[in-house]
Amino acid sequence: PWATPRYAEAAAGVARLLPAFGGRVVFTRFLAPARPAGAWRAYYARWPFALQPPDAELWRLTPEFAGLGAPVLDAETFGKWTPELASRLAPGSRLVLAGVSTECCVLATALAAADAGTEVVVVADACAGVDDAAHAEALHVLDLYRPMVRVTTVGELLGEGGA
Repeated sequence: PWATPRYAEAAAGVARLLPAFGGRVVFTRFLAPARPAGAWRAYYARWPFALQPPDAELWRLTPEFAGLGAPVLDAETFGKWTPELASRLAPGSRLVLAGVSTECCVLATALAAADAGTEVVVVADACAGVDDAAHAEALHVLDLYRPMVRVTTVGELLGEGGA
């Protein structure tokens, strides 16, 4: 039910980025809470299949990323800008985001990080949305936050002379 039709394309973009970031790569996962509260109750009433424990197949990283040994941070929120993620960035460094879905977790994480004063770079072709229109609209919204949030491509980012 949460299909992201262009996931394979986004995953290929992420795979191209990984060597440039080495030991600085962090994967994040959205997990369901044991007991939804507040507006999350209505959310999980709509998506009851997602009320699964953290070790369920639904929440596993896809095979191309699961065995890489990179840290995985979990959150029960769309936004992954948590104190744990923030602590992994050196002062004055930037956060480079890629993943799914652009209009949900990527957008929520980017805006929270920018609000915290972190420079954010969203790699458009290493992200995917629920459909092409949602992806494009989210990228448009993110680009409105320049210079705090910048939208780029894998090729542009790798051509900058270092990540």
